[in-house]
Amino acid sequence: MDKLEVFGARKLKGNVHISGSKNAALPILAASILSNKKIILNNLPNVKDINTMIKLLESIGCIIK
Repeated sequence: MDKLEVFGARKLKGNVHISGSKNAALPILAASILSNKKIILNNLPNVKDINTMIKLLESIGCIIK
């Protein structure tokens, strides 16, 4: 999928299954700042790029466990 467009004023709810690739996980981590809800991501690869993104998110006030 190249992009996902959402139109309308309805709430979104559901699950998205992604592979454990950093190229899939990095944009999802970045997009997580758009929500004030709890977001659970599983199967993130343990690579430097992901760890750097996590540190960046923490530096702007995100709580990551």
